[in-house]
Amino acid sequence: MKKVYFIPNIITAFGLSCGLFVIFKACLLQGDITSSMPLMVSLLLVAAFADLLDGAVARAMRAESEFGVVFDTLSDAITFGIAPSILMIKTLPLSQSKSLNFIFIAATMVYALCGVLRLVRYNVKASLAKHDVELEMSQKKHFTGLPIPAAAITSLAINFNQNLFGDLFQLDDTKLRLFLSASEFVLGYLMISRIKYPSSKALHFRMASFQLVFVAVLGVICSLYGVLYYFKETLLIISLSYNVIALILGCIRKIAGKKSKTLVDYEPEEEDL
Repeated sequence: MKKVYFIPNIITAFGLSCGLFVIFKACLLQGDITSSMPLMVSLLLVAAFADLLDGAVARAMRAESEFGVVFDTLSDAITFGIAPSILMIKTLPLSQSKSLNFIFIAATMVYALCGVLRLVRYNVKASLAKHDVELEMSQKKHFTGLPIPAAAITSLAINFNQNLFGDLFQLDDTKLRLFLSASEFVLGYLMISRIKYPSSKALHFRMASFQLVFVAVLGVICSLYGVLYYFKETLLIISLSYNVIALILGCIRKIAGKKSKTLVDYEPEEEDL
């Protein structure tokens, strides 16, 4: 029976391997790495799926352990904290402006640091939730702060579409670097913020089963079409939509006030951790 515990850890190790491969590949490549971006982004998306899968498998098999929690945390820090930062740096050559280079590198460092802090806070709250049923149920409904896999996907999507942003907003090299730096600072803040992000476990639809299946199948078909023919744009739309939805829900709750029971789960938390 003890062999069951290896399964979620193997999945975690697989996700970590994807992240390490991206880091090593990016470091070995010389010059422009644009041609390799689709492969590396795809590998990090596979790692994000593995991150969802290992926890689900561990809970289903009742194979959760302290080792698995620490291993998963370290894996996430490397795969979703360091790897996207390295890709962001490698996609743009060093500028002649030392100040601009400093801002750009500082932004990627802030992103990675905030990702680690987000993971530490999550683990501390998960540990406290073991002794508090109400807190445990609350954590299943939402995430406090942008989850680091979602932040990584958003960072990758912005990086992957930097030419789109450059053409859309008429950004030269300097402005593009500042734009990418600002995006990393914002993602870092969102990870350590008190903004509530919805969890897939909190999704409930009041509709007939066949209607739900139809909508789900339609959504899958549209997503597959977008991934196959508009991969970069689809990744950007999905990642930004998740952030926008969370911000809208938080704003609605803020406007409604504490007396209203509307979206009470999205009430910002107090600064305890």
